Amino acid sequence: MTNAHDIAQIEQANASGRIPVVFVHGLWLLPSSWDRWAQVFAEAGFAPVTPGWPDDPETVAEAKAHPEVFADKTVGQVADHFAELINKLERKPTVIGHSFGGLLAQILAGRGLSCASVAIDPAPFQGVLPLPVSALRAAAPVLTNPANIHRAIPLTYDQFRFAFANAVGEEEAKELYETFSVPAPGAPLFQAAFGNFNPWSETKVDSTNPERGPLLIISGEKDNTVPWAIANASYKKQKRNANAVTEIVELPGRGHSLTIDSGWREVADTALAFVRRFVSP
Repeated sequence: MTNAHDIAQIEQANASGRIPVVFVHGLWLLPSSWDRWAQVFAEAGFAPVTPGWPDDPETVAEAKAHPEVFADKTVGQVADHFAELINKLERKPTVIGHSFGGLLAQILAGRGLSCASVAIDPAPFQGVLPLPVSALRAAAPVLTNPANIHRAIPLTYDQFRFAFANAVGEEEAKELYETFSVPAPGAPLFQAAFGNFNPWSETKVDSTNPERGPLLIISGEKDNTVPWAIANASYKKQKRNANAVTEIVELPGRGHSLTIDSGWREVADTALAFVRRFVSP
């Protein structure tokens, strides 16, 4: 379901004549997590678009009050939702995604829908094999109960601290939790966990499509949820694309909250510098 906020942003991007940048959030966050990024890219001459997943509430407070709206969202459903939105844009966009948004960015790129892509600490796609202990622990709040596949699951502060905010101080971690953390659908985590056992998995990425475009993978050195082993395995599969640039960069001392914490600007600037090499706003 496309909401009025998304349609307004798409119309604004089309009216501007600028190249759009579509930002894709991951689990336990909302589109508002990209607000500061959107401003940076707008100032750089792009047209930012920050759509939600289907049925995303507008505010963190609303999301916490009605967690049920997140339930049963799957990777394929969300990918198709973003593809539909992108097809309403008059110019092919850059796509930037974080966590499961990073996986979605790669799915969309594999469909030839983006002119450049940045995947930040991306969730693994089918064929990415490493399963570090910290990644299993970060996913445990969902994966330990099979019934969670149909539920929306919030993180406790301690779970958020481990999965997102392990690389920042306690005070900042608590602020990030209160400001950004919302419930998330359990289904995508089960899809990622079992993607290598399901030939028809919705986590499949067409990494060799000649229309994929340039791709940057950004990895936070201290990320517990998507450690270097996962990000680098994704990179190794993506770099087999003979028709497009594929790069990876590791940012020292950064955890999974790197897009929203006090060091967000370094990550945004890294993404912007890559995009500017291939896309002229």
